[in-house]
Amino acid sequence: METIVELKNVTKVIKGRTIIDNISFQVNKGEVFGFLGPNGAGKTTTIRMIVGLMGITSGDITIGGASIKTQFEDAVGHVGAIVENPEMYKFLTGYQNLVHYARMSKGITKEKITETIELVGLTERINDKVKTYSLGMRQRLGLAQCLLHDPAVLILDEPTNGLDPAGIREIRDYVRLLAREKNMAVIVSSHLLSEMEMMCDRIGIIQNGRLIDVQHMKEFVHNTEVTYELEVVPSESALSLIKTNYPNVRANLSRNGISVELPKEEIPNLVKTFVANEIQIFGIKEVAKTLEDRFLEVTAEKGAAQHG
Repeated sequence: METIVELKNVTKVIKGRTIIDNISFQVNKGEVFGFLGPNGAGKTTTIRMIVGLMGITSGDITIGGASIKTQFEDAVGHVGAIVENPEMYKFLTGYQNLVHYARMSKGITKEKITETIELVGLTERINDKVKTYSLGMRQRLGLAQCLLHDPAVLILDEPTNGLDPAGIREIRDYVRLLAREKNMAVIVSSHLLSEMEMMCDRIGIIQNGRLIDVQHMKEFVHNTEVTYELEVVPSESALSLIKTNYPNVRANLSRNGISVELPKEEIPNLVKTFVANEIQIFGIKEVAKTLEDRFLEVTAEKGAAQHG
């Protein structure tokens, strides 16, 4: 994989307070990198430093091998970004907005503008005034604006904020398409885990200004353990049987009976044990841990490890 963006020991201090604490990670061409964390964790501050809207206290950020600190124009020339909401001239049409924006970069042809409009699916409405656009359409126009100069890196800060489910899906599909077809590196920040799961190849988890983990999305999802919900009577006797036979397994009484974390292949043995001890079984249901649970686990574990 070819690295296009690299953060090396990046720290940001504002008025004596460390907002971003020694963050390092790399983003490769053709991948969607999710930057995930609760609101106020430092996502937007980091993104603002990557695009040069905010100075770096210490460390460095390189984009396409050029340093944001010492080769600003070269570095930023590789980037297209929407930080917070895309700003448009609402009294102009979508097309006029793009033409106006294209004048700021060298060599953007009419053909390029038309191709980009098609890519983001705005062909039918591009000659309408922006004030008539829905939020989703404005996001798409913002995306078109970012893509006109063929950036190697696309940065989207909370791109699905305020969108309805259809708009969210559209943005997600475009992001995946750009990474795959244009070999673009896409950095997406969000506090919505479910969104990131469908969009990202890897995620970096940030909490209180610290990067606490970077994982492949598949591994992150795969590591979720499976819990079984057992509807059994009497549940107290069933629970003590589990504790006797599986002393290292997490099990406790739940609303419907017992919840237990067990490998799937152990379930038939458990059923046999219950039957032999005259415990009635009315149902066994697999309950996967939600991504949110997994996220909270990772942040709790790593956070404790860093403060310990």
